[in-house]
Amino acid sequence: MTDTMTAAVLYGARDLRLVDHPRPDLLPGMVRLRPRRVGICGSDLHYYQHGFCGGFVPDRPFVLGHELSAEVVELGVGVATVAVGDRVTVNPARACGFCDDCKGGRPNLCRLTIMLGSASTTPPTDGAFAEFLTVRADQCHRLPEALDDGLGAMMEPFAVALHAVHRAGSVAGRRVLVTGAGTIGLLVAMTARAFGAVPVAVTDVSAERRRLAAELAADVAFDPAQADRPGDGFDVVFEASGARAALRQAFDLVRPGGTIVQIGTLGTEDVPLPANAIMAREISLLGSFRYGNVFGEAIALAAAGRVALGPLITAVLPLADVTPAMDLADDKTHSLKVQMAL
Repeated sequence: MTDTMTAAVLYGARDLRLVDHPRPDLLPGMVRLRPRRVGICGSDLHYYQHGFCGGFVPDRPFVLGHELSAEVVELGVGVATVAVGDRVTVNPARACGFCDDCKGGRPNLCRLTIMLGSASTTPPTDGAFAEFLTVRADQCHRLPEALDDGLGAMMEPFAVALHAVHRAGSVAGRRVLVTGAGTIGLLVAMTARAFGAVPVAVTDVSAERRRLAAELAADVAFDPAQADRPGDGFDVVFEASGARAALRQAFDLVRPGGTIVQIGTLGTEDVPLPANAIMAREISLLGSFRYGNVFGEAIALAAAGRVALGPLITAVLPLADVTPAMDLADDKTHSLKVQMAL
């Protein structure tokens, strides 16, 4: 095996190059993976469009990509939990395992997390838009035969949605609203409905996204400008758009004593909130960040067909077409999840 590999490396805004890139070292406790399918996430698009994502500004070129299925091709010293040839999906957030958050069962809050394909660390951490990558063995989750490579690469966004629904508590029999009909919003709506939420409503400014929501995930889909509060309001509102206006509207649409779960990233500026309404109507405002410990559950639900992920995959392109793939993923009218086959 040579010391280099082909990778799609981000050099700056809209400057994504397919180049020879150093092959990552295989350290003890790590596994070397050959990605088979990699999804394009909203954060990948932010890096591609702007050269940075929120407050994460890379100090050198790096490899994007963190939604993947892969084949295990080599084991580091001490690895016994996976074997060469296994098909896996990957939790791309490598928590430290030793801090209070990790020991308390909330590794998604670990402040020492190393995230694949991200400039959240300095230097940035290379991701999966490449022939090979290495991860810690416990980040790998075996895929059953029922899940092909494309569905395996959907486990990361599905885990985001599953964790968010768990943050709200039981949604069975509760009225649920999801703001934003992108991939995460649709997955939240599908998961809430699978867990017994009735009805499930979705809002989005795009008529095409509303059509997809009604077809795939929701009992009803609204333009947010026309969204009305049913009776006393929704029991749970999941804000998945990352739009400031959507979060503000959530306080008008949730019922007294209801819950708002913030999933979408709202940027770096503070957002004014109706504090008196939070107090007088006893509204619970919760954050939901990444995944918690839900990858195993996500795999089981998808394998059992409880949540149908396949219809969200709208295109698959080869890594050689990474720039057209990014441009296609940026077309929110026609694309939900664009993946690359390696």
